[in-house]
Amino acid sequence: MLERISIPSSVDRRVVSPEIRLWINDARNRIEAFQDRWDRPLMEQFVAADYELVYQTLAWAIESQMLIGRRFLEWGCGFAVVSALASTLDLDVIGIEAEADLLDQGRGLTKDWNVNLELVCGNFLPADAEHLADDPTLPSLGHAVESAYEMIGLDLDDFAIVYSYPWPGEDDFHERVFQRHAARGALLMQFCGPNDVRLWRKRS
Repeated sequence: MLERISIPSSVDRRVVSPEIRLWINDARNRIEAFQDRWDRPLMEQFVAADYELVYQTLAWAIESQMLIGRRFLEWGCGFAVVSALASTLDLDVIGIEAEADLLDQGRGLTKDWNVNLELVCGNFLPADAEHLADDPTLPSLGHAVESAYEMIGLDLDDFAIVYSYPWPGEDDFHERVFQRHAARGALLMQFCGPNDVRLWRKRS
C-alpha cells in the first residue's frame, strides 16, 4: 500500500539559492519561447510545473525522509527542469520522455546548465503497466515508443524517488503503477497543480 506523507505548509518558505532561481527563470523563458513558436504544432501534453515548489519539496523530503537509495527518476521529463534541479541535490538522476522534440529541449537545457544526469527517449511505464488504468484515454497511455527500462538497464524498483506530473484524472493510475512496480520504501512525488505537491511511500 501507499502511505501519504504530510508535507509541511511552510515548505514553500524554504530558502532557494540565487543560482537555482536563475535556472528556474531561464527554464520558464525557454518553455514560453518553445510554446510561442508558430512553425510547430502546440505540444498539448506538456504543461510546466511550479518548479520552485517542487524543488523546495524535494529538498525537504531528502532532508526529512528515509531514503532507500539515491536514484531519482522523472516520468515524462519534458524540458528536464525537475531532473536538472534534482541533480543538484546529490541524486543520481534519469529522466524519461516520449516526445522527441521535448527531449531535445531537455538535452539543450541540461547541457547549458552543465548538470550531470541521463535523459532517455522512451515510455516511462513498465511493461504491462497499461492494464492498471481504468480509462484507456489517459494521456500517459498510448505512446508509440518502447519502454525505457530495458534501455537504461534498470527497473522501476531500482529507484528511490520517482517524480511525476499526472494529468487530471490520472494521478491514481500513476499511484497504482508505482504501488505495483516500485521498491518497498521508495517515494513517489507528484505535482498535481498549484500548491498541490503530494508525497507517498510504498510500505508493502
